[in-house]
Amino acid sequence: MFRLWKVKDFVRIPPDRFGEPLEVVAREELKKRYEGKVDSTLGLIIAVLDIDVNPEGILIQGDGATYHDVLVDLLTYYPILNEVTLGEVVDVKKIGMYVNIGPLDAFVHISQITDDKMVYDELRDLLVGEETKKVFKRGDVVRGRIVSVSMNPPTSIKVSMTLRQPYLGKVEAM
Repeated sequence: MFRLWKVKDFVRIPPDRFGEPLEVVAREELKKRYEGKVDSTLGLIIAVLDIDVNPEGILIQGDGATYHDVLVDLLTYYPILNEVTLGEVVDVKKIGMYVNIGPLDAFVHISQITDDKMVYDELRDLLVGEETKKVFKRGDVVRGRIVSVSMNPPTSIKVSMTLRQPYLGKVEAM
């Protein structure tokens, strides 16, 4: 689920950038600090959207930089347990497949694709149902339910999904 957060923080403005506009420098510093990071409360931080920097900063002894209070609007993605979502198959392996669900890829174990036994076809790089002959390949759109979320701040989120329930699975073209 995508979320918008308003975070109160501070930003360090290095002395070599004092001549530049405060908003521009602050935005660049905040992007370096936040974007692409994982926070256990916020989730995956996708973008710094808006900032409001206090023009009056403080100095800390021994550091020539100024520190300014700032309000930051962040766009984040936080996968919710049991959330049903659409995604595109981006990789097929012998043990399952990876599905892109927005800003990250979720893993679907081979046992969680269908009730049928799935067989990996290495030559064609796809999974085929032994009895149903259902095919899952790169580029297919699937609907799945998130069954596991593991946060490893500051860099990664691992998400597992299942397609083995009514109304889940491959989305067929109409």
